[in-house]
Amino acid sequence: MSTSNVTSRTLWQGFALAGILAGSLATAPAAFAGECPAGKLQANVRDKVDHKAVGVTDVTLGAINLEKQPANIRDRELRFRKLTIEPGGIVPWHSHDDRPALIFVQQGEIVEYASNCAEPIVHKAGEIRPEVAGVAHWWKNLGKETVILYVGDVRKDPHDHHM
Repeated sequence: MSTSNVTSRTLWQGFALAGILAGSLATAPAAFAGECPAGKLQANVRDKVDHKAVGVTDVTLGAINLEKQPANIRDRELRFRKLTIEPGGIVPWHSHDDRPALIFVQQGEIVEYASNCAEPIVHKAGEIRPEVAGVAHWWKNLGKETVILYVGDVRKDPHDHHM
């Protein structure tokens, strides 16, 4: 192979890699969930509400007893679920003080009403929302499309059926 062919191929590989990186950086912000707007983050700014679950299907797709794994985390279960929220549907108020979770919005758009944010937070398809200690909230599907969420959480009480 001639030197010019090697140089040409190396250049094109460099351009291809640069294009992939640029595309990744351009789409990276879409991977993060909506956040509380600047200046609106405040402790206990929203009171607990007593909405019941409406139009929500919660299916556990799998679970692992973490005490039986090398991590040996006593009394904890890693759970993976699919939540389907119909238009007008409500995921009732719940806390993540003892149940960290990651929520992936697979389809649709849903609004979160968090205890620590003075404004509603909109979450769109493709976003991931971390839920940790200090977060209590409820969610509502205000749109016309069914929302699908995939939820990975670590819960202490396997009889705890809070969303």
